[in-house]
Amino acid sequence: MEVKINREIRNYTESMFFGLSMRQFFFSILAVGIAVALYFLLKPAVGMETVSWMCVLGAAPFAAMGFITYHGMTAEQFIWVWLRSEMIEPREIKFEPINLYYEALKANIKKYESEGEKQP
Repeated sequence: MEVKINREIRNYTESMFFGLSMRQFFFSILAVGIAVALYFLLKPAVGMETVSWMCVLGAAPFAAMGFITYHGMTAEQFIWVWLRSEMIEPREIKFEPINLYYEALKANIKKYESEGEKQP
């Protein structure tokens, strides 16, 4: 008998429905609902091929939100962090290099230059 244990306990997710976690299942159902709604809304207005592409494009973001994680953050956490860092609280970071060698020898350089000016 063998019991499977994840190497990293924080990566454990409990399967609820059809091998999906509750989060994945919820967003999958939401994506299907969006696709069905788009199908019935757009079918009278445009052709079948265009409707199928619109359904896929409309449902993809909702389906992806259930499965995407980045650095341990869920998709909506990542979107919020990105919005805060790029839009809400942007910072301008200036790089001003310092020549440490010059700073260490500044006194000697000035002394040498002043002695050199005195000599003809």
